[in-house]
Amino acid sequence: MKSRSRLMLDKSIAAMLSAIEIYNKPDFKYREETFAILCINSWELLLKAKVLNLSSNKLASLYIMEYKVLKTGKKSNFLTPKRNRSGNQMSISLFEAYRIITEEYGVRIEKIVNDNLIALTEIRDNSIHFVNDDLLLSMKVQELGSASLQNYLHLVSTWFGDILTKYNFYLMPLSFFRNFDDAPGVALNANEKKVLDYINKSEKAYDNDEIGDYNLTLRIDVKFQKVKSTSGLPVHVTNDIGATAIMLSEEDMTDKYPWDYEVLNTRLAKRYSDFKMNAKYHEIRKELEEDKRYAYERFLNPKNINGGKKTFYNPNIQKAFDQHYMKVV
Repeated sequence: MKSRSRLMLDKSIAAMLSAIEIYNKPDFKYREETFAILCINSWELLLKAKVLNLSSNKLASLYIMEYKVLKTGKKSNFLTPKRNRSGNQMSISLFEAYRIITEEYGVRIEKIVNDNLIALTEIRDNSIHFVNDDLLLSMKVQELGSASLQNYLHLVSTWFGDILTKYNFYLMPLSFFRNFDDAPGVALNANEKKVLDYINKSEKAYDNDEIGDYNLTLRIDVKFQKVKSTSGLPVHVTNDIGATAIMLSEEDMTDKYPWDYEVLNTRLAKRYSDFKMNAKYHEIRKELEEDKRYAYERFLNPKNINGGKKTFYNPNIQKAFDQHYMKVV
């Protein structure tokens, strides 16, 4: 049975695939707006899946908590989930999930990822004002979207393993939809211009950066050229039973061991009043790493057994540290 974080991740991937499929349709009148809405929805589900993963799949980790006002007029001493109009628990926002991951658990996410999400959220929030025939806005959505897809691929791979290889994650360049020489355009209204100005301002902060694993915007340039029959990729097939066998998959351990070294340190620092990263701590940690209940060492790239390894931890390791440190009251 799949864990809650995996089910949430599956929904995130489904939302992103829907965004790509709609964007890549030959004729779709609400292309950029729908892509922005579904793309942000996918990111929110991904970040919530990570929160669940880090919190041992506790559903309450996604709830907005509040102190209820009692009949006496005083606030309750206990936090309870905030309810919506239908009485269901209200869940945290995309950016609150981002904050929990980075601040409460110490998971490092490049700032440029956050800036890309903010820009796409601006597009989503202002989507009612968009006019599809405006080329400048369409190009900017594609540039943000292309970078967002790349950022998404890298984070999913880092957090949950190599699970997206069976999908094609790309946006068809605008060259396939429109002729840039005579593309129809309309004047930006005030709301559209503000969104575009905001995005351009964000881009300036990264103008001198090289293309990396994470980016704010990416532009795809397309050039058509004749392909020769000899230009195909070479393929070598062997039936040599003595050839090196490569393991292409590994048992998924991300649910059982969701914390890396940085997350472990962050959580312990928040849990104990006397915690220090000193020789005592490292001695205790290394001893606990020998216990499979608490730690697991896996390859960074399961397809390359000669690559580096990394140790991941089960949140229950905190109980073992409780014997050595004072918990915050």
